[in-house]
Amino acid sequence: MIRACIFDLDGVLVDTAHYHFLAWKRLANELGFELTPADNEQLKGVSRMQSLDIVLQLGGITATEHEKEVLANKKNAWFNDFVDRMMPEEIFPGVKQLIRELKAKGVKVGLASSSKNAKTVIQLLGIQNEFDAIVDGTMIVNSKPHPEIFLLTAEKLGIVPEECLVFEDAEAGVEAALAAGMKCVGVGSPLQLNRAHEVVAKTADFKITELAKL
Repeated sequence: MIRACIFDLDGVLVDTAHYHFLAWKRLANELGFELTPADNEQLKGVSRMQSLDIVLQLGGITATEHEKEVLANKKNAWFNDFVDRMMPEEIFPGVKQLIRELKAKGVKVGLASSSKNAKTVIQLLGIQNEFDAIVDGTMIVNSKPHPEIFLLTAEKLGIVPEECLVFEDAEAGVEAALAAGMKCVGVGSPLQLNRAHEVVAKTADFKITELAKL
C-alpha cells in the first residue's frame, strides 16, 4: 500500500533542468568546448560537484579543488540568475492538481531534490506549502544514486520506505529509489527509465488509481 509520494524537482515538477543545462553550457563555452544536450543527460540527478567533474572530464580539463569551487560557484550564480526570474506558471501543467488529489486521499507528499536551490524554486513557484516534508541538497551527504535523500524524506514523513512511491526523471534517481526499497514512477523516456515500476511521459499523466496496483 502506497502511503506517501515523493517528488524530485528538476524535470518532474518544473523544468529547472533546462536552466542547469544553460548554466553548464555557458561554463563549458567559457572553458573552450561545447556541452551538448546528450552530454547533459549525464548530469541529471547528481550533485553540483559531481556534475562539474563530469563536465571537466568531457572537456578534457583538470582543475585543483580551489579552481573547482570557483567554477561551481560561477555556474550556480548563473543558474540563480535564471531561477530568480521564474514564474509560478512554469510549474508543469496538472502537477499541483495531482499533489492535491494525493493529499485528499490521505497520501503524504514529500519533495526530495539534490538541488541546493530547491527551497528557493518552490517558493517562487508558490508550492512550498504543498509538501509534508522537504529534503534538498543541503541536507544530505550522498547524492543519487545513493538512497540517502529518499530514506531521509521517508523518515521525515514518518512512512516506511516500502510504502513510498518516488517520481523521478533521471536514471540516478530511479536507482536511488530502488536502492531505498521504494516503488518508482519514471517521468520521461521508457528506454532510459526502464527500471522504474511505471513510466509516464509527464508527471500529470500518472493516475491515482495506479497507486493500488504498485
